Amino acid sequence: MVDSALLTAILDSLKDPLLFADTEHRIRYLNKAATTYYQEGRALLGRSLLDCHNEQSQRMIRDILAAMQAEGLEEQLITDNEKHRIYMRAVRDADGRVLGYYERYEPPRVG
Repeated sequence: MVDSALLTAILDSLKDPLLFADTEHRIRYLNKAATTYYQEGRALLGRSLLDCHNEQSQRMIRDILAAMQAEGLEEQLITDNEKHRIYMRAVRDADGRVLGYYERYEPPRVG
C-alpha cells in the first residue's frame, strides 16, 4: 500500500502543476509545481476553486463535474491555447463515486 509521504513525493515529482478540488470545489491539494505556478500558492488550500475563475468558467466547471457524477465522464478539455492544454479529470473511489477532480496540463500541440 502506498503511504501519503510516498504519494506526495510522486505527485511532487511531476513537472506540471496538479491541483485537486473536492466535489464542493474546495482546493484540497497542490503539488510542488502548483504551489509555484499559482500566485497565491499554498494559501489556496481550503479555498473554492470557483473563486479563481470568472462566471463562464465557473459554469463550465460545475457542468463538467455534474457530467462526471451523473454520466461517468472521466476527463474534459477546458483550455486549449498556445501555452498549454488543461483538462479536468475525475478522481473516483473504489466504488466509482466522484471524490473530486484535478486539473491536468499538457504542452501545446506541435505541428
